[in-house]
Amino acid sequence: MKHPVVLIVIAQLFGTSLWFSANSAADDLIRQWQITPADIGTLTNAVQLGFILGTLGISLSGLADRFPASRIFALCAVLGAAANAAFALLADGMNSGVPLRFAVGLCLAGVYPLGMKLVVSWVPERAGAALAWLVGMLTLGTALPHGIRFAGTGLPWQLTLSTASLLALLAAALIYRLGDGPHLKRRHDAPPLRLGRVIHSFGIPEFRASALGYFGHQWELYAFWTLVPALLMLAGLADAGSARLSGLAFTIIGIGALGCIIGGQLSQRIGSARVAAIALTLSALCCALYPLTVDLPAAAKIGLLLLWGASVVADSPHFSALSARACPPETVGSALAFQNAIGFAITMGSIQLGTAWLNDWGNHISWLLLPGPILGLIGLSPLWRK
Repeated sequence: MKHPVVLIVIAQLFGTSLWFSANSAADDLIRQWQITPADIGTLTNAVQLGFILGTLGISLSGLADRFPASRIFALCAVLGAAANAAFALLADGMNSGVPLRFAVGLCLAGVYPLGMKLVVSWVPERAGAALAWLVGMLTLGTALPHGIRFAGTGLPWQLTLSTASLLALLAAALIYRLGDGPHLKRRHDAPPLRLGRVIHSFGIPEFRASALGYFGHQWELYAFWTLVPALLMLAGLADAGSARLSGLAFTIIGIGALGCIIGGQLSQRIGSARVAAIALTLSALCCALYPLTVDLPAAAKIGLLLLWGASVVADSPHFSALSARACPPETVGSALAFQNAIGFAITMGSIQLGTAWLNDWGNHISWLLLPGPILGLIGLSPLWRK
């Protein structure tokens, strides 16, 4: 990777550490606030809802393509850091916690999709491989709070969230200093950025196929990340609040970064669509097989979870690369944000159902996620069959 992309992916790692920061403290929140696992799902969905409304706003308004992506990223990372710190230091229950997590999600709408646009603005010719690094950093950012807790076992959970806020501030400084890349400049003859113009992107067959694959992928991805600690406890692999739980959760989620990087390299040989199809197939197999591991040794269960963690996100950057390639340059930011908005709306259903039905379904909760990768493969088929 060249210098600008390195800075962008590091900033993405630090900025997206805000996303699941509260989930790393789930056991403490359940105990101190006297809430249930379903309430943790509600806190997670507050972030998702904020992200959805934020991405809808910047995509339908054309904001993502009206102003420099680096400035939007930096401002949103600062505001997100403030909302996350307020959750850590001021929230004392669901009534105060939910609005603050919503605010974090709203701010992340200016971090994740704008980070993707920044990558394309610097290296459009290597978008698939470069976005693989970016999503890899999103994955590590998601896992990072679990890693911070593991490193600081015994320290207050508020310190984990405060550390994530400090990292987000550093991300803002890095991107503000870097600025936008030389590509994706608006053409003089480009049509005006009218309200809602981004919706016409779905009239492009290649964009539509990529988006449908992404929507199936999203049904599985964030619910899996939310459920990882619970799956580990249900399988008897770790106890609530233990360092082992934090360490395993960090490893299983974080290994997705390696999956993204391997997929990015492979895409240069077989193309992004086929890499996405392989990842969807592997994660579908993991969904289907996981409940059947109940009597297997711990090493086998962990091995399958690691494969699942690596494959469940390895397709994500390729949906973004395929969609960006299909759109006119002057609407890339809005199109990616709009695709994100719909995809993350889908995650709310699987997260809420997964956390609500967990006690009744047990390990079979993985079957709830299975339709996602299967439908994603079907939606993407016009591209990977070429």
